[in-house]
Amino acid sequence: MLTKRIIPCLDVKDSKVVKGKNFKGLRFAGDAVELARKYYEDGADELVFLDINASAEKRKTVAGLVEKISKEIAIPFTVGGGISEVEDIRKLLKAGADKVSINTAAVNNPNLIKESAERFGSQCVMVAVDAKKIGEKWIVFIESGKKQTNLDALEWTRKAESLGAGEILLTSIDADGTKNGYDIEITRKISEGVGIPVIASGGAGNLEDILKVFKDGKADAALAASIYHYNKFTIMETKRFLKANGVEVRL
Repeated sequence: MLTKRIIPCLDVKDSKVVKGKNFKGLRFAGDAVELARKYYEDGADELVFLDINASAEKRKTVAGLVEKISKEIAIPFTVGGGISEVEDIRKLLKAGADKVSINTAAVNNPNLIKESAERFGSQCVMVAVDAKKIGEKWIVFIESGKKQTNLDALEWTRKAESLGAGEILLTSIDADGTKNGYDIEITRKISEGVGIPVIASGGAGNLEDILKVFKDGKADAALAASIYHYNKFTIMETKRFLKANGVEVRL
C-alpha cells in the first residue's frame, strides 16, 4: 500500500512566508529558509513553495530563495508561481526544485503541460487547481484566486492529466485558511476522477481534518500550513495520529 504524504506549504510573498484566509488577509508566518529546515527535520515527506503573487504581478519566482531552501532540505521540493514557459521550469529545476507547480500558465496555455512533461518528465509537472464552488460546480480560479475562469475543476483536472501532469494540487478557496477542514466533496470527486495523485489543500485545522481527507476525500497527500506555521501541531504528531488511526505513513 502506498503511504500517504504530509506536505507543509510555504506561501511566499516578498520572500516571507505568509498565510491568509480564502486567499485574502495575508499575515507574516515566518522566514522561508528557517521554516523549510524545521519541516524537513520534523519529518515532512515533501515541501511545497508557492510564490503566491508572482503570476498576478507578472514576474518570475525568486530563484535565489529557491536555491537557498533546496540546500537546507533533502526531500522532494515543489516550486510554483510566475511560471509561464518551459525555460522558467528549467531554471527552477536547476535552482534545486524537484517539481514545479503550474496554475495560471497551464490554464492560459494548456500545451505548456504537455511540453513540460515531454521535456522533464511527468513526475516533475504538478498542476495546481484553485477551485471555488459556484452554484453546483467547482470553478477554477487563476492569478492567486483573483480571476475566475469558465473551467469546471473536475473536467480541467482530467484534461491536465491527459496532457501529462503527474500530480494535481487541489486547493479549495472556500476552505483555505478557515481551519474548518478540507472540502471533502470536491477532493473525493477529483481523487476518484483522475488516475494521478491528488494533494488536498485548504482548511486543515486539526489532525482529524487530515485523517478525514485521507479516508473520506481519498487524497494521496495532505498539504497544510497554519497548523504547522503557528506550532499547533508538529508533523511527527500528525503522522503518529494517522498511523494510530489506520493510515499508512512514513515514520
